[in-house]
Amino acid sequence: MFTGIVTDVGRIVETKVTGDLRARIATRYDVGGIDIGASIACDGVCLTVVALGPDGWFDVEISAETVSKTNLGGWVPGKRVNLERALKVGDELGGHIVSGHVDGLAEVVAVRHEGGSVRVTFRAPEALARFIAPKGSVALNGTSLTVNEVAGAEFGVNLIPHTQEVTTWGEVAVGDRVNLEVDTMARYVARLREYD
Repeated sequence: MFTGIVTDVGRIVETKVTGDLRARIATRYDVGGIDIGASIACDGVCLTVVALGPDGWFDVEISAETVSKTNLGGWVPGKRVNLERALKVGDELGGHIVSGHVDGLAEVVAVRHEGGSVRVTFRAPEALARFIAPKGSVALNGTSLTVNEVAGAEFGVNLIPHTQEVTTWGEVAVGDRVNLEVDTMARYVARLREYD
């Protein structure tokens, strides 16, 4: 489990296909404190660490299923990615409960500056739009964000300067496809309503 509070921005060092996709990610995390088998959310996708390097990198393997549901197939050397270590008992819950199981891809359809902040409008897949509500939470590329408004399958979020600086969101552009995880509680409420 994660909270959607990004704690590092890593960089893709290399990728290779070895049956699955394997990626090496450079990080500022102390890799001496990471175990093989640990879960790290990489752009919002919960991935398992399969190798570590003393000079500050870790490797993950990404299944074809994960590649088909996320934007990770577009990873290339040099790409920056949002990282979050798994939640520990007693950690502060600064965002919302995030599983790292991406539901689909949302597309950036508009970006506009409002003061120091940036308002970004996304288009969600129709099947996921019903789980997104004003003032609700979503995880986008692993970042816990509050939904400002919803109009059909489109929804907007506001990115404050701090978020832009400590994540990859300072690089957002129209046409970007981002990993979307809807709020778990919204999914369960919708499921329960099917039985009313």
